[in-house]
Amino acid sequence: MKKLMMVAMAVIVACSVSFAQTTDYKQIQKERYELKKMSKKELNEKSSKAARKEAKRLAKEGWQVNPGMLPMEKQLDRAFQMQMEYDENLFPKYIMGEAKSIGESYDAAKTAALSLAITNLAGQIQTEVTALVENTVANKQLSPNEAASIVESIQASKNLISQSIGRTIPVMECFRTIKKTGNTEVQVRIAYNAEMAKAAAKKAVREELEKKGQNLHDQLDKALGL
Repeated sequence: MKKLMMVAMAVIVACSVSFAQTTDYKQIQKERYELKKMSKKELNEKSSKAARKEAKRLAKEGWQVNPGMLPMEKQLDRAFQMQMEYDENLFPKYIMGEAKSIGESYDAAKTAALSLAITNLAGQIQTEVTALVENTVANKQLSPNEAASIVESIQASKNLISQSIGRTIPVMECFRTIKKTGNTEVQVRIAYNAEMAKAAAKKAVREELEKKGQNLHDQLDKALGL
């Protein structure tokens, strides 16, 4: 009987993992399809005035893109479009992170910039998730005390959120050479699906709440709409 129970539990766990992987795969496929449509549209349309103006400013500062990549104004168009997308709850569809870094080589500078961008992304997630929690108080779905405990845990979990962030979407990448030193400076912008961002925040905040011995999991789910 004991062996039968163990086998049953193993099957349940395996099914759960398989379902989660299938869900993640479907989400990734959906994102790729949307980005593919966006890319085709970008190539056939004139860039926005704001993107062209920003691209000119960056070019004057010495920024350029690698051959084969989308032109600067097209990359900026994509960034602006993704920043303006919201879901039905007025939560950003994508959360954006950006950073610059200087290195002796392009790859070293890019790696450091991406790491900093993920940290920046974690900060953006903190801000957006905190706003969601505060909104639940305004709608009287959470008590002020419950919300205060969750917000405190959100503010303390930036590193954990960074570690929980999965696959990001590269939105913009450009570089310039520092004349005095010959080093390369790389600038990147990345995006992260909002639902995945909330899941990453939820995982991190749960760990913080558990450290404090607070059982606010249901309240956290309610605040994040998960």
